[in-house]
Amino acid sequence: MQTKLPKVGTTIFTTMSQMANEYQAINLSQGFPNFPIDPLIEELLAKNSKENVHQYTPMAGLPALLEGIAALVSRVYQRNIHPATEILVTAGATQGIFAALQALVHPGEEVVILDPAYDCYDPAVHLAGGKPVHISMREDFTIDWKEVRETVNQKTRILIINNPHNPSGKMMEESDFNSLVQVMGDHPNLILISDEVYEFITFEKKHFSAHNHEILRNRSIIVSSFGKTFHLTGWKVGYLIAPEYILKEIKKVHQYLVFSVNSVAQKTLADYISTTDVTTLGTFYQDKRDRFKELMAKSKFELLPSEGTYFQTARYKAISQLSDVQFCEWMVKEVGVAAIPLSVFYEDSTDYRTIRFCFAKTDETLVQAAERLCRI
Repeated sequence: MQTKLPKVGTTIFTTMSQMANEYQAINLSQGFPNFPIDPLIEELLAKNSKENVHQYTPMAGLPALLEGIAALVSRVYQRNIHPATEILVTAGATQGIFAALQALVHPGEEVVILDPAYDCYDPAVHLAGGKPVHISMREDFTIDWKEVRETVNQKTRILIINNPHNPSGKMMEESDFNSLVQVMGDHPNLILISDEVYEFITFEKKHFSAHNHEILRNRSIIVSSFGKTFHLTGWKVGYLIAPEYILKEIKKVHQYLVFSVNSVAQKTLADYISTTDVTTLGTFYQDKRDRFKELMAKSKFELLPSEGTYFQTARYKAISQLSDVQFCEWMVKEVGVAAIPLSVFYEDSTDYRTIRFCFAKTDETLVQAAERLCRI
C-alpha cells in the first residue's frame, strides 16, 4: 500500500517510553507529569460524572467553558474575546493544530516551521497537501529572522511558532515579536499559528504572547492546552483562539473530525477554571526545575537554560561522541534513565549532542534519576 506519510514511523516518544518499560528505566522522556492532579479537580469530576452532562456538547464547546476561557484570557492578557465565535475547544492541542492546517492550507501552499519543532506540524501539513518549509534555529535556539524574512513568500500560507518552545525550553523575547510583526506586515495574507501550550509554565522571563499584539492576534490562531496547564495530559482537552473569519473555517473541519469534546471533562474544567490562579503554575514548576538542576550539579552534563515548559535540555559532549539517538538508547540500557534526543525534532536530523529531560516528576523520581545520571 502506498503511504501518505513515508517519513513517519513510530514516534520517538513511544519508542523511548517502551524502552524505559523494557529496561525498567526512570522515564524522563515523554512530557507528562507523574504526580496527582489537584484534588479539587477530582472532586468536581466525581460530582459531574453523576450529573446529566453525558451527551454531546455544542460543537465549539460547552458554553460555560467558552465563557470561562474568555474570562481567563481577559484576566491574564487583558484581551476581550467573544466566547461563541472566537474560541474552539479541541480534543487536545494537536487535534486543534491538525484541524487548523487542514482547514487553511491548500495544495502547494507552504508552511514555515522553525526547527527543532514539535513533531505533529510536518505530517499535518503534508496531509493537507501543503509543503513544509523548515528553518533551523541557531544552536542556542534563537530565531534567525533574516532567514525567516528571506524564506516567507507569496506561497507561504502559515508560519508556525512555539513559545515557550518545546523541546528547548527557550522563550521568545520582545525583539522576536517585533521581527515577527514585521514579517506579518510584509505579507498581508500570512496567517500565524502561535503554539502556546506552555504559556503558564514560565520562570524568570516574561511570556510574550500573540494575545498581546493587535496585528498578530487579528491574524493568529493561538493554541492552548488544559492538559499542560493543569497537568491533565490524558484528558486531551485544548482550545484554539482566533478571529471569527479564521475560526469558522477551522470549525468546518473540527465538526467532521471529532464534532465535540468529552462532555464531562468540559464541565469539570468549566467549574474549575474560575477557581484557580494559573499565574502560580510557573513557581510550582520553577521549583522542580531548580531542584533538578541542583541534583545534576555534579554531573558531566551541561544543562542549558530552561526559561519555560517542563523540559531541561542538556549537552553530553563531555561524556560521549555517540549520536544523540544512540546516546539515549545507551542511557536507557546502561544507566536506567530515558530521555529524548533533540535531532528527531529537526527535519534534517541536526545533532548538537543535546538531549531533553522532563522534570515534571515527583521529587523522589528526580532524585533517583539524578543519582544515576551523576554516576556517568
